[in-house]
Amino acid sequence: MSPNPNTTFTSKRFPLSTFLFLIILLLIGFYTLRFPPTKSKNTLLFHQLFLSSATNYTLSSYLRSLTSHPHLAGTIPSLQTIRYVQTHFQNLGFQTHTVPFRTLLSYPLHASVSMHFGNATLLNLPLNEIGITNYDASSGLIQPYHAFSPSGTAMGRVVFANHGTEDDYGALGRMGVNVSGCIVMVKKGGGLGRGAVVEIAEKMGALGVLMYAEGDVSRGSFGFGVERGTVMKGVGDPLTPGWAGVEDGERLDLEDNKVSERFPGIPSLPLPFKTAQLILESLGGPLAPQEWRDSGRSNLSRVGPGPGMVNFTYQGEKKLATIYNVFAVIRGLEEPDRYVLMGNHRDAWTYGAVDPNSGTAALLDIARRYALLMRKGWNPRRTIIFCSWDAEEFGMIGSTEWVEQNLVNLGAKAVAYLNVDCAVQGPGFFAGATPQLDNLIFEVTKKVKDPDSEVATIYDKWKTMNGKNNIERLTGVDSDFAPFLQHAGVPSVDIYYGRDFPVYHTAFDSFNWMINYADPFFWRHVAVAGVWGLLGLHLADDPILPLDYLSYAKQLQGYKDTLSRVLDASISLAPLAASIQELTSAAEQANNETKNLVAPEFTDDLLALKIRALNDRLMLAERGFLDTDGIKGKEWFKHLIYGPRSNHRSEFDFFPGISDAIAESTRMSGRDRDATIQHEIWRVARAIQRAAAALRGEVI
Repeated sequence: MSPNPNTTFTSKRFPLSTFLFLIILLLIGFYTLRFPPTKSKNTLLFHQLFLSSATNYTLSSYLRSLTSHPHLAGTIPSLQTIRYVQTHFQNLGFQTHTVPFRTLLSYPLHASVSMHFGNATLLNLPLNEIGITNYDASSGLIQPYHAFSPSGTAMGRVVFANHGTEDDYGALGRMGVNVSGCIVMVKKGGGLGRGAVVEIAEKMGALGVLMYAEGDVSRGSFGFGVERGTVMKGVGDPLTPGWAGVEDGERLDLEDNKVSERFPGIPSLPLPFKTAQLILESLGGPLAPQEWRDSGRSNLSRVGPGPGMVNFTYQGEKKLATIYNVFAVIRGLEEPDRYVLMGNHRDAWTYGAVDPNSGTAALLDIARRYALLMRKGWNPRRTIIFCSWDAEEFGMIGSTEWVEQNLVNLGAKAVAYLNVDCAVQGPGFFAGATPQLDNLIFEVTKKVKDPDSEVATIYDKWKTMNGKNNIERLTGVDSDFAPFLQHAGVPSVDIYYGRDFPVYHTAFDSFNWMINYADPFFWRHVAVAGVWGLLGLHLADDPILPLDYLSYAKQLQGYKDTLSRVLDASISLAPLAASIQELTSAAEQANNETKNLVAPEFTDDLLALKIRALNDRLMLAERGFLDTDGIKGKEWFKHLIYGPRSNHRSEFDFFPGISDAIAESTRMSGRDRDATIQHEIWRVARAIQRAAAALRGEVI
């Protein structure tokens, strides 16, 4: 029987002692809210609770559910995965929503490769994974292909071009081998993406490209998979370059030059290793260089061309499809307009146990543990946004469209973007980040137990493995940090366990492979989630943002020193040196301010405003490295310190504009060469000056 609503509360008087106690509680609450400690005394307790609430069983159950079927972006089976992630966030009580985009995707219809010999013998070659038979719409498993490859038929002799780099073609030329009018076969490696391999082959006059990966039997390739992937240039929806692909928005025609230039002009296809081996064994021509023969497991002898002919056909379709990003929001209590973004893509070429759903499982578990903290009284100072991206495999499409749609808000309010893609590939911790986050990563990894050691922390094992704690830089365009850092200028992190894995983008990237080879007991998943989640807690809760630009300045100084060893005296690095000194001075000033502002036990309104102003400068300084003109040849990429290189022969993985200019200058006269490189040096120097000015908070 329910109580009478009119008699639930009584008018019984409180004793005087109870009344006084309530007054004291109200006063404490008032002063705590108005004059909060610069760092909550409960912070360490919440951090410890976060770490102690991890369970490998929970992570395993998430991954098992996520990998129960293939879920390629834009397909019907992917909708189940979208609902799974969305429901998880909703059940935790988070504000949850999806953001759809209508974008161009690419799917296979038919592919065939056959060998034709001089005696009229014809051999049809297998193209699918060994032991996999359920390539059909009902299973959701799509045959191996290269997304955005043009349809076409190519018939010609095959030439083996090693990794397909320009140096490899140079080696073929010295052997007297011309690939023009031939089909090129390449082996994965050499630092080039698929699209770059096809682009170079097309430039060399090839009719088509066949690619293969060798795999690693010792790490459980389960036969040999076939590596799917995209060959589109750039990132984001090709029909909406620079703006979001919303349902009723502007779209370019497929025949528009800006669209067509994103796609290769010759077809390409991935091959199983054994099929590639059959073709390689048939080649005549000059002997392959010894280093090519010694670099893999294939029985490579000669490079071709021919003598047999290969007939290669691919038919695909490019079509508009709806993709869905899923978001969950924990609103910040004190700074709701400052965003800490934690993201992972959800779509996979096949089952995606490693790529990407080891990361998705970690993201879901962090959300679960944050919800537990909230039930214990925690609320973040700043807003945390969990981001589950779609269509990353087609070229970071989901994240790019969202960044383009929210560019102004992100520019003004985004604190950092924390990305995890392939969370667990195998042993060994790896981290990539923009340099102002280095010290925070070191601090956090000292607090998380290493999964492969009884007593060591991740920091300890990481240092032992590499001889030092080496943080990589986010120069590539290989995950969802790219639009945040390289287009929007948001400080970013990317972390993972294991350097690579042999079932990458194949039908064998399954839950079964994970529990047999990569992480049988899911302790590496626990470790990645621990580091990722603690990074999020610090960035969301620390009164002063833990961003140290002295690390950035030291890194830039190292880059300048490298350039000084390469460039001759006719090119001046003085502008670069001066701008780095400006950033160093601004970083030292910011660090001194931080020490002064954290010293008082309590804060008043003026001190709170000073902290807010310092945080804004720390947050916005990264935007200074952006340039409106972008990288020459890849203008969408605005970051002049970290970004993709336009010239495949570029030597350095920093200062992409300078690196490209050095590579291109080999074909120029001395005067033009110096002017081209010097201009790019000035551009970078001005970018560093902008960052320094933003960090100081002063108008020049």
